[in-house]
Amino acid sequence: SGGADSAAVACLVRLMVDLAHNDLGEDVADKLPSMDFRDILLTAYQATENSGTITRTAAATLAEAIEATHLDLDLTDIHQAYVNLVSNAFGQQLSWEKHDIALQNIQARVRAPGIWMLANLRNALLLTTSNRSEAAVGYATMDGDTAGGLAPISGIDKEFLLQWLRWLETTGPVIGGERRPILAL
Repeated sequence: SGGADSAAVACLVRLMVDLAHNDLGEDVADKLPSMDFRDILLTAYQATENSGTITRTAAATLAEAIEATHLDLDLTDIHQAYVNLVSNAFGQQLSWEKHDIALQNIQARVRAPGIWMLANLRNALLLTTSNRSEAAVGYATMDGDTAGGLAPISGIDKEFLLQWLRWLETTGPVIGGERRPILAL
């Protein structure tokens, strides 16, 4: 989505591969389908008419920085089709003033089928981006933020996650004997 949770999950995958390669050397090459990271991680920004350029740019910039394959998908028509379908069945036009939560959640939920399809096409694992803070307050959208087969940040609260991302940007881990800020662009 271009948000902190998605960024953290993508960076974790990048770090996992870099640390495995550093620790295992050439042995890791036999375990991975390719040492080209673009073959290992796919990220996708899935916009609706309500998405902003800041998150779109952030998602693309991060994917480029960590050398992931990145897709930019426009889900406006799919989102609007669901809104129209339910508006017709409900007998009234849905509006942000009256149906805010339902309209917000359907935006998140229309992203799941496409990203699942991409994961299936790549024979890949879909990682969910929900964190502990979202789960604690019921903010995570079922079948939206929670779509995936593994939840690598589910036990991490948002404040810790934001501090970790700042550390990754400014300091970063030591890999191969040198400090490597992952997000420094």
